[in-house]
Amino acid sequence: MTALMDRYLVPWLRKLSENTYLSAIRAGMIAIVPLTIIGGLFLVISEVPSESWQTWITPYKALLEIPVTATFGLLAVFVCFAIAYDLASRFKLEASVSAGMASLVFLMVQLERVGASDELAGGELQLNMAGLASEGLFTAILIALVCVRIQAWLRDANLVIRLPRSVPSVVYESFLSLVPMLSLVVGFWVIRFVLDVDINRSMQAFFAPLMHGLNTLPGILTFTFFCTLFWSIGINGDNTLDAVVGPIFLAYLAANVDAAKAGEPLPYITALGFITSFVNVGGTGATIALALVMMFSREPGYRQISRLSLPTQVFQINEPIMFGFPIVLNPVFMIPFVISAMSLTAGTFLLMDWGWINKPVIHVPWTTPPVIGHFLVSGGDWRAALWGLISIILAMGIYLPFARTAERQRLAENSGANVENA
Repeated sequence: MTALMDRYLVPWLRKLSENTYLSAIRAGMIAIVPLTIIGGLFLVISEVPSESWQTWITPYKALLEIPVTATFGLLAVFVCFAIAYDLASRFKLEASVSAGMASLVFLMVQLERVGASDELAGGELQLNMAGLASEGLFTAILIALVCVRIQAWLRDANLVIRLPRSVPSVVYESFLSLVPMLSLVVGFWVIRFVLDVDINRSMQAFFAPLMHGLNTLPGILTFTFFCTLFWSIGINGDNTLDAVVGPIFLAYLAANVDAAKAGEPLPYITALGFITSFVNVGGTGATIALALVMMFSREPGYRQISRLSLPTQVFQINEPIMFGFPIVLNPVFMIPFVISAMSLTAGTFLLMDWGWINKPVIHVPWTTPPVIGHFLVSGGDWRAALWGLISIILAMGIYLPFARTAERQRLAENSGANVENA
């Protein structure tokens, strides 16, 4: 089975993980992480669950909401710019020009007439602010990819205006982008306003099944299973799937932030932070638990790898133990690796669904240590921090019997080798 997977499945998954467009989406999503962290910090200050604090902070809430709106309220704009910038760099285009072009097109399709009987006449032309936030995320990704791809195609087909290289580079790049920009503006203008196609609504309808499914227990368990399965065969499951699910989890988080600002119940359980903090405890598969179990192993190799990898696992980095034990393509460790992740997924989902711990509302870096990450992502819920400690103990219980089996096998092999050498 291992040989078959290594021959047929792994190469295909590796190509998928390294796909240019998916890599650009992934990089763009990572680029906006600081914005969501900054917006989250202001939200935490505004929504500290203390009656005395709320009494004092209420007069200043309108001011505190400005950075939240400037980050989460313009999320799709930043996503469009970041993805287009990264993809343009991969195609050897002038990245800033391409990112600006994509942003222009995205902003154009978010225009709407307010108080008009139709799109073509009457009323005042305004930006659809909801479309600039989470509602327009999928539109932003589509436009970023299409704009850069068309620009690259026009350049390769030499359907651009090329001035002599003696002119300043700024002027050269401006005229080089003129034909692609005109083509894109006219093309999306026709689609959005002449043909009256609501791109935001169309993209949301297309992704609606996934949007609904990933916020259900069966859906998020399926995602966790494939993510850990890919890791088990040597493919970074988080990176492979993040280009597809990352925008959805980010949209969930933005919706939770809007609900928190309005004082309403948070609508999404599996928002950004659910997987990175509550499931990937000490790394994907909660491998910090395996390191703790094997810290005092009788087998010197396991003991040394556990102690060396533990400091990195505190910061959610588990490659040393993934490839050092190894867990990859090792059935003894692959089984608890998958089971522990799915157990934490199910446990966390149910606890949040029952209201025993808060749902994700703050985005923190994925390298934030366990327990601290649980506390911060949940908006300062001590019960979430306690669940973080319980999660590690639970994962240790899952890994323990498999770890002891691997330890006995390794000791038996070493003993046999010593007998042969003697």
